[in-house]
Amino acid sequence: MKKIIQSPKLSAAGPYSHGIETDGSILFFSGQLGIDPATGKMGETIQEQTVFAIKNIEILLEEANLTKEAVVKTTVFLKDIADFPIMNQLYGEYFSSLPARSAFQVAALPNDGLIEIEIIATR
Repeated sequence: MKKIIQSPKLSAAGPYSHGIETDGSILFFSGQLGIDPATGKMGETIQEQTVFAIKNIEILLEEANLTKEAVVKTTVFLKDIADFPIMNQLYGEYFSSLPARSAFQVAALPNDGLIEIEIIATR
């Protein structure tokens, strides 16, 4: 049986769950954009959007009663790979446990986002 993880603090841009926990205690979380969870507005810079995406991840981890140390894999989608150094610095300040990561440039992100981060975590 799977368990759906939703947070009332975050909105979804479509018909999907914020996260799913499998029977094997693996949790798959949908990508988080750089939307300020307090205002619902997209950040203007890659710095703001990276911080907001990470804040949204923290909210979802808290909803699942997990900490950032439970994250084992991340995927980072960037609208412009030139933003990699800025993202990498902020990401490294948050993910000190160094989960496995893939990062790459994509043609576009929803709502004209600059970054989206998705995670996989375990109990």
